[in-house]
Amino acid sequence: MHLEAFEIPEPPTGKVVAVGTTTCRTLETWALTGKTSGWTDLFITPGYQFKVVKSLVTNFHVPKSTLLMLVCALAGRERILDAYAEAVEGEVPLLQLRRCDADLIGAL
Repeated sequence: MHLEAFEIPEPPTGKVVAVGTTTCRTLETWALTGKTSGWTDLFITPGYQFKVVKSLVTNFHVPKSTLLMLVCALAGRERILDAYAEAVEGEVPLLQLRRCDADLIGAL
């Protein structure tokens, strides 16, 4: 998994909706380490027990990618594969640069 720098000005409280996979990894790293700045190489895969993030807003990720694994870890593999199948069937342009389909994953 790639390394990313992070800084959390103020740790969150309550139910957390992460906007983007970097934010998700950052917040989960904070939950595991207590650090509010530094580097993360946290590799989130199915089976991971989320400590902070309850929902995620993200775009469609490349099939078989580490980021798709993160999304599947939060929402469930079948649910995500169903969403991808529906998007393909509906001719939603996948992987379009700078496009967020505002998929709210998880329960608020």
